[in-house]
Amino acid sequence: MAPSSKADKKAALDAASWMFNVVTSVGIIIVNKALMATYGFSFATTLTGLHFATTTLMTFVLRWLGYIQPTHLPLSELLKFVLFANFSIVGMNVSLMWNSVGFYQIAKLSMIPVSCILEVILDKIRYSRDTKLSILLVLLGVAVCTVTDVSVNTKGFVAAIVAVWSTSLQQYYVHHLQRKYQLGSFSLLGHTAPVQAASLLVVGPFLDYWLTGKRVDHYDYNVVSVLFITSSCIIAIGTNLSQFICIGRFTAVSFQVLGHMKTILVLILGFILFGKEGLNPQVVLGMIIAVLGMIWYGNASSKPGGKERRSSHSLPTSRPQKHGSDTSETDGKI
Repeated sequence: MAPSSKADKKAALDAASWMFNVVTSVGIIIVNKALMATYGFSFATTLTGLHFATTTLMTFVLRWLGYIQPTHLPLSELLKFVLFANFSIVGMNVSLMWNSVGFYQIAKLSMIPVSCILEVILDKIRYSRDTKLSILLVLLGVAVCTVTDVSVNTKGFVAAIVAVWSTSLQQYYVHHLQRKYQLGSFSLLGHTAPVQAASLLVVGPFLDYWLTGKRVDHYDYNVVSVLFITSSCIIAIGTNLSQFICIGRFTAVSFQVLGHMKTILVLILGFILFGKEGLNPQVVLGMIIAVLGMIWYGNASSKPGGKERRSSHSLPTSRPQKHGSDTSETDGKI
């Protein structure tokens, strides 16, 4: 295949992967907002456990059908990833409870510089001046959109630190494991989703009771609420898979930068569907700044020297498994 054809194919797969992530992520946010705000299902951690249980079922079916081949992931690596991932989920929920919405948004924005630090230290990545400035422009735009009142207390600050670092480490680790062990997104989900589902379904009801004072088994389930829960779980399969695909293709920093496009879409859809907070001039200005920053980031990071390793040595990879599949080939089937 000619180099230009390969580049075109990669660009098409990158765009499809990103759109897959945007659609599923925005969809699950809208469904969950309706489920929690309208039907009072406030058990976020338990719901996340159900998401991973549904994802686990999907990986079992795909393995049975032969779409996922047996691969190996050391137990120590699996437990490390699940620790980061679960602390991320719990930390985000607790941070949202203990902090103002403004400080919660600032904490989420700080994941980009934290992810940059991880790439600089662990992967020896070097960013050009334009790439750094474009990231700052994205942060400024999203901050203008989302940050309103800002207040913080000690326990909320600690929860935010745990949430930010664990989330950044979890997203970095997705990319790291896929490269090191040559795991496709399906294969990596097949390893991690069952452990996350089991741990979150055990811890979730207790954590949700601590956060809300309500018991998940006392919730007034009805046909409509169960339908929303089921829809949320089905969409979550795509959300979980698309996150692994995108981080594997783009790295954690690019995933975070482009991910703020979802924040903008959620604001727009929230205005269209719920109409509570209108799109005032401040929000519109922030959206414009953020989109310009994302365009600049895409252009700057793709140029020679925009974002590159300091040395020519790539990350060592474990010996490919006999039945393993290459990440790009597996993800290209999506």
